[in-house]
Amino acid sequence: MLGATTASTFPCQRAPWAFPWWEKRSIGSCRVQISTLLAVSVSAMYSKPTCWAGPVVRVTGGENVRRILMGEHQLVLSQWPQSTRRLLGGSAFINSVGDIHRFKRKVMTPVLSHSALESYLPSIQHVVRDAVSAWSASLTPTTVYPACKNLTFRIAMRVLLGFRPSDAELENLSNVFEQFVENLFSLPFDLPFSGLRKGINARNKLHLFLEKFILEKLEKSETKDYLDALDILISSANQHDKSMSMLELKEAVVELIFAAYSTTASASTSLILQLLKHPAVLTKLQEELVDAGLSPPPTDGPEYEGLSLSSIMGLNYLDWVIKEVLRLLPPVSGGYRIALKTFELDGCQIPKGWGVMYSIRDTQDMAAAFSSPQNFDPERFSPARQEDAKERFSYLPFGGGVRSCLGKELAKVIIKVLAIELASSCSWELASQSFPQMHTVPIVHPVDGLLVCFRPLAPEDRATEARA
Repeated sequence: MLGATTASTFPCQRAPWAFPWWEKRSIGSCRVQISTLLAVSVSAMYSKPTCWAGPVVRVTGGENVRRILMGEHQLVLSQWPQSTRRLLGGSAFINSVGDIHRFKRKVMTPVLSHSALESYLPSIQHVVRDAVSAWSASLTPTTVYPACKNLTFRIAMRVLLGFRPSDAELENLSNVFEQFVENLFSLPFDLPFSGLRKGINARNKLHLFLEKFILEKLEKSETKDYLDALDILISSANQHDKSMSMLELKEAVVELIFAAYSTTASASTSLILQLLKHPAVLTKLQEELVDAGLSPPPTDGPEYEGLSLSSIMGLNYLDWVIKEVLRLLPPVSGGYRIALKTFELDGCQIPKGWGVMYSIRDTQDMAAAFSSPQNFDPERFSPARQEDAKERFSYLPFGGGVRSCLGKELAKVIIKVLAIELASSCSWELASQSFPQMHTVPIVHPVDGLLVCFRPLAPEDRATEARA
């Protein structure tokens, strides 16, 4: 039990001073809150208590975060909340540590390599174009955040995994997966009607569906235009003399869907929101697309080769826009670690066994490297300014160190394709009276989902829209 206010019961301190039990304090860049049972950081990633048992230290600031991320296996160890670990499964990549994590990362890397992304790109563009066309054809406003989640789920299922569920099955699966994600960070109490129980039920339903699709896929020997992520994963595992069991395949599939789902949908929604707020930025983006020969987009046909990774990567202004979206509205607040030993950080002693949460959002918000950080300014990432290069770990929307996000390039490709299709083929306007407030827990998203009216551009208007 954590007692009252003695130094021995509250080791995280600068000097011989101790702070009252359950009191929130900012100690330089280390923010601390303690409970005998549960710990919730000030403005932490989740609005409800997390499933950490014991105290948690919340760390901000580029240098402090650098020490945490680069101290993996020496100072700290990645450890997600108990409910997250249980729901994702024992063989999940996110739950692995040490040599097992390094091996699994090696197996997973080909799934998200440059050549793999190039092979996925035509199908990603096709799914995105269909979605944008549906949004534009709708007579009622589109609620962007759920629409983007639907889009990223379709990409995960049909492009990355090569599954071909019917529309009804896809909708059912999407609803089940949404319930799974909503309860990933629930309290670790497996009781009737608890969040964890709902998550377990959703996971079991997912596994039943996925086993059916995986078996169908393994039994078929059809010739395809490209190898999907599941093909590459199975092949990579076999090359490393590691055949995967059905349970491992199902857990890997859930992780792949998760990697392409909420966070990418969040960033896509934030992109649309910022382009609505800053029409001059949209105009500059449209000009870049015209200069690159990507607007107006040609209609699909045998002569249309579609986007390529090289053409996407050549869009510098688009890259700056997406970087600025991820700086201002990073989809997740931070990551979890556990202290392997007692160590000092910024004058604070962090005891062995305490939870550590590094904050992405606060670190980016407070970084001295960024001028006028409250402003949306994509050109801060231009070669002339390079504000993100002034202080290492001041910009880390995908984390850092040995556990940096493996799917970050896939996420950026999806977001860029969506930006290109939207900017070159339609106009859009806010359908509510004012811009919505943003929820930051558990994933950043607008409180009303962001209501937007999309309208297709007439062919003769597409070329002039960017120059207007």
